[in-house]
Amino acid sequence: MRFAFIFICPGLPDIERTVVRDGDSSFIGVRDVDEACSEAVRLESEGVGCIELCGAFGEEGARRVMDAVGMRIPVGYIVHLPEMDGAYARAFPSQ
Repeated sequence: MRFAFIFICPGLPDIERTVVRDGDSSFIGVRDVDEACSEAVRLESEGVGCIELCGAFGEEGARRVMDAVGMRIPVGYIVHLPEMDGAYARAFPSQ
């Protein structure tokens, strides 16, 4: 199965795509959820069978991507345990 990981990086000049493992895995940087939705649709049409999102999407953003692909392929997003809230706040102060 082909897999994709999409992360949000608002400062990117454009969408960035990296493909590894002979095309089995893709890593895509987008500026916002709208771009992620478009990329998810493109990825699905190209045969990607599973998409994982960075935690910055949150539940609402993940739901938007799920809706964009019509729930035809699995879409998940990364979360962390509450004990890590302080560490994440220090690492990502603007989030």
